[in-house]
Amino acid sequence: MAKSASVYARIDPDLKEKAETILSALGIPVSNAIDMFFKQIVLRKGLPFEVKLPYEKPISMGALTKEELNAELEKGYADILAGRTKPIEQTIADMRKDFDI
Repeated sequence: MAKSASVYARIDPDLKEKAETILSALGIPVSNAIDMFFKQIVLRKGLPFEVKLPYEKPISMGALTKEELNAELEKGYADILAGRTKPIEQTIADMRKDFDI
C-alpha cells in the first residue's frame, strides 16, 4: 500500500532527540517507528502497552520524622475505619503481580 498520509505532532524537543538517537542506533527511521506503532495499535485494538499512573514509591518509615510517622499512622487508621483495606493474601498477590515476583 502506498504511503501518502501524513502525521504532524508537536512534542518536546528533548524527547524527540532522545528517541531519534535510540531509533538511529537501532537503524529504524522515525517514520518506520511511527508506522510500526500504528500497526500495533490496529493489531491490538488499543495501545500496545499498559497505560497507568506511575507506581508510588513506598514510604520508608525510618526516614520519617515523628510528626510524619504519626500522620501516616493516622491515615492508616482512617483507612481501616473507612473500610479501605484488603486482606493480606490479596496484598501479597497484588505485590507479586506488580513486581513480577
